[in-house]
Amino acid sequence: MTTIEFILRLFAALTAGLLIGIERQWHRKSAGLRTNTLVAVGSALYVLLSINMAQFGGDVTRIISQVVTGIGFLGAGIIFKDGLNVKGLTTAATVWCASALGCTAAAGLFKETLIGTITVMAINLFLIPLDKWVANHSEFENPEKTEK
Repeated sequence: MTTIEFILRLFAALTAGLLIGIERQWHRKSAGLRTNTLVAVGSALYVLLSINMAQFGGDVTRIISQVVTGIGFLGAGIIFKDGLNVKGLTTAATVWCASALGCTAAAGLFKETLIGTITVMAINLFLIPLDKWVANHSEFENPEKTEK
């Protein structure tokens, strides 16, 4: 892999994490701009390392699987319970997606990285009204609406 290719892949990961992070920061979530950008870039760096190590007989998939495990651990730290409510699930899932996009970018899948970034941002932006509507109409959220 050339240095230019390395830089382009890393920049694609940075851009994906940055765009997702801007949306999260805008909505004042605990994992915002820097967190999502660092997760995407860090994941990309591990994948780029594994790609470069493959020339010496390394297995690219082993490092990627460890990235997934590590991000799962990071996500668990984002989630917390407050009484009956659980907070941070969407933020943890978004960090997980930012990591996946970093891995995708590092693999040189630029179109797929763009499509994934747009998809994650669309989910976080456009499903909010649907999420609120479902919550307002669910029996769990509104026990007084349940039939007796």
